[in-house]
Amino acid sequence: MNVENKVFLITGAATGIGAGVTRALAKKGAKHIAVLDVNTAAGEELQEELNDKYGAGKILFIKCDVTTDLDSAFDEATKQFGYIDVVINNAGLMNDGPNIYEKEIAVNVTALIIGSLKAYKWMRKDKDGKGGTIINISSIVALIQSHILPVYSATKSAVLQFSNCLGKEENYSRTDVRVLTICFGITDTNLLRGVGCIDEELEEKIIVALQHFPRQSVDSAVQGLITAFESGTSGSTWLITTNRPAEEITGNVQKAFDILRQGVF
Repeated sequence: MNVENKVFLITGAATGIGAGVTRALAKKGAKHIAVLDVNTAAGEELQEELNDKYGAGKILFIKCDVTTDLDSAFDEATKQFGYIDVVINNAGLMNDGPNIYEKEIAVNVTALIIGSLKAYKWMRKDKDGKGGTIINISSIVALIQSHILPVYSATKSAVLQFSNCLGKEENYSRTDVRVLTICFGITDTNLLRGVGCIDEELEEKIIVALQHFPRQSVDSAVQGLITAFESGTSGSTWLITTNRPAEEITGNVQKAFDILRQGVF
């Protein structure tokens, strides 16, 4: 699973972890990278920076709100590059505020599923594709239960379940489309500056929680994702948190579901 000569498409890639991953992939020899983001200034700046450094046409910035523009952005990237080997659904929103939580669901769940299934349809070998990889970004909140961000936690739990199920061997063996799930811990990005809660009491608690919870650097998160890409099997889940090396936790997730399904059948 080498980065070299692969074509990548990354959502939410103009800043934060997405921009860090873009820089790392360009450095490791990716053929092309489509950078999708709503932040035009940051996206164009990143495009100019990396094309100057690695050659014209290496990076293509496409302005994209994943809730409205995903189809056209994916189509533009495919038209420019011919084929997409890897899609990283990285765009995310962490705000349970009363006027924002529906957008949060649309970005974190609906757009991620739409992007995954579009990539899946393109890539699958049993339907004239060449195979490929989908990397979906979940969170440590999919692995714990907290009362502070119930909507955000629900969206990231949905990502974990969707990605694990889509990536199961029964699907991978037919399609040659590998699906990986990344559970990031708290990472020092702009995502933390826009956090909102369902009420004022929880707003006070999230401020305290974020101050005391250990964070990781963007570089650590990026390296963890690269490790997962280079070594992960389809359906696997990876924990990347507190500046530790990436850890595959697929076995833990499977054990948890072994317990949950007791008495179901």
